[in-house]
Amino acid sequence: MHAFPATRHLRRRHALLLATAATLGACARTGHGQRTTRPMAEVDRLLKQAVATHATPGVVCAIGHAGKVVYRSVQGQRSITPTREAMTWDTAFDMASLTKAVITAPCMMQLWEQGRFNLDDPVCRYLPQFAAQGKSGITIRHLLTHYSGLRPDLGLQDRWQGRDAAFALAMNTVPDHPPGSGFVYSDINFITLGFLVEKLSGMTLDAYASRYILTPLNMRMSGFLPPESWRARIAPTQFDENGQMLRGQVHDPSARRMGGVAGHAGLFSTADDMCVYAQALLDRRAGRPSAFPLQTSTLMMMTTPQQPQGKTDLRGLGWDISTPYSSPRGERFPVGSFGHTGFTGTSLWLDPDSNTYVLILANRVHPDGHGNVIRLRHDVATAAAAALSIPRS
Repeated sequence: MHAFPATRHLRRRHALLLATAATLGACARTGHGQRTTRPMAEVDRLLKQAVATHATPGVVCAIGHAGKVVYRSVQGQRSITPTREAMTWDTAFDMASLTKAVITAPCMMQLWEQGRFNLDDPVCRYLPQFAAQGKSGITIRHLLTHYSGLRPDLGLQDRWQGRDAAFALAMNTVPDHPPGSGFVYSDINFITLGFLVEKLSGMTLDAYASRYILTPLNMRMSGFLPPESWRARIAPTQFDENGQMLRGQVHDPSARRMGGVAGHAGLFSTADDMCVYAQALLDRRAGRPSAFPLQTSTLMMMTTPQQPQGKTDLRGLGWDISTPYSSPRGERFPVGSFGHTGFTGTSLWLDPDSNTYVLILANRVHPDGHGNVIRLRHDVATAAAAALSIPRS
């Protein structure tokens, strides 16, 4: 695997960061936990416009830079039906596919650091059932980079239910393409990785993640299967098959059928906790003091291209770098930045060069699934980078 080349002159970047930090030091708090600053006026406008045009009923946004949260905004409604509730900074969101990058990938890489497997080991070495249907050549690296050749999801046509049924379906999946031949984003990859975490650790995925990822970072409002005491602060998503509004139950139907704990979806979290996670990751990756529970070299590997040689869709181990899913990078963050999105409306994009991240937590699927924040993610990232004087990539 090749390392991604540097794209900035360090001295110039250092001077820019110092100047930007000084400018943003004049931020002033306003109501609802919102932090505004004149250079971020365009971000404010974009967020308000997204709510006004029904791209999402509500949104929480945080921008971190140079080790601090320099911008916070809370807009719109947490709930529209059955009751209207204003969005709040401490709202907990169904993080959807951010579970893949934030939880499952680092769980796997902790086990890799412990020598439990090699990235280019075939998956069937640890899950023998996975060899079925011609999958013996698929490696753990293929799963982590979405180059396995597996189709996007398990399918819901059959009325399967439970973790055992999901395991059987994943193990018996027939590949659509040879491993390594192309990038196909697939929930099955991370459902399988969730089962691998459990096989290698001897713990359930949620228990392992709580003990070894969330607790070291003191992320107290994050986890699978949120307790009833969180319910009032959770952003509802959509009505389920029985006409009940999902609130605290995972939106993803496969994860829900699996009982709410899966490698591809199921995490709930808040803006505060995700800011902690993002900054800790950036700090550890840069070699600064950090509680992030992985080594610097491991994070470097996870967040630089690890796809097969010669392929142009760039993926780290769990993280997106440059693919059709990279709209949250915007127009200015470099290709060396990385991030991930979630179907419910969540996204996190991080730029290690400038020590910056952009977090957007939206419940765009509430209440009818018609919202769309793809453009919002792109435009907010572009506006934030411009406000922070980050040069165009």
